[in-house]
Amino acid sequence: MTSPRPYILAETTWQTVREMRYEVVVLPWGATEAHNYHLPYATDNVQVEYVAAEAARRAWDRGAKVVVLPNIPFGVNTGQLDITLDINLNPSTQLAILRDVVRVLARQGLPKLVVLNGHGGNDFRQILRELQAEFPAVFLSTLTWFRAADRSQFFTAPGDHADELETSAMLHIAPALVRPLAEAGDGAAKQFRIAALRQGWAWTQREWSQVTADTGSGNPAGATAEKGQALLEAVTTNIAQFLVELAAADPRDLYE
Repeated sequence: MTSPRPYILAETTWQTVREMRYEVVVLPWGATEAHNYHLPYATDNVQVEYVAAEAARRAWDRGAKVVVLPNIPFGVNTGQLDITLDINLNPSTQLAILRDVVRVLARQGLPKLVVLNGHGGNDFRQILRELQAEFPAVFLSTLTWFRAADRSQFFTAPGDHADELETSAMLHIAPALVRPLAEAGDGAAKQFRIAALRQGWAWTQREWSQVTADTGSGNPAGATAEKGQALLEAVTTNIAQFLVELAAADPRDLYE
């Protein structure tokens, strides 16, 4: 067995925690949903947990006192309510959960929280705006792990769900959970008929079962573990740098 990691709360005891002065708390937040025919329902959770742990390790090794909370495994899936066992948490439910977490941090004097997002349907920015006004003593921020590096440096095929990026990441993190790519659907996804929605400057949620037959969006055929490793190296390096800088920062003096 590996030794407990001091930056992973689930592996840490009270004996350690009571002596520690953590500077940044990281809350991974994923989702439980279908990912084409070749990736498991837990894909978003597996990925965000890996990224959180690896970024925290890198930051910890550089002296930042970071602690990663257990992942929340359900996300916003309001566009997938008819896909069996895609579990939906409404944004208002996420707000209620986060309010309770932030209230604990504020009471205990933990100064900074990063919500590390692993699911495209989650968007915590407006939630954190509301909570920041309620809990000014806790600095609140969020980031989405798969946007922490330029995907075009690693992948050529477009997509955003069970695509080449996600499949490559899973081939590196948990290859035993990935079915043979020959079994995967091609991830063909329909586009909006309305130009503004198609171009992205107007928005509405996608009704997933109308968009894609296999629940994927993007062809995973070109995925490799090597591409996943390269992406995750870049992502965790960038996120670790953010955590190091945030740990050292004074939230009252962030601008230059």
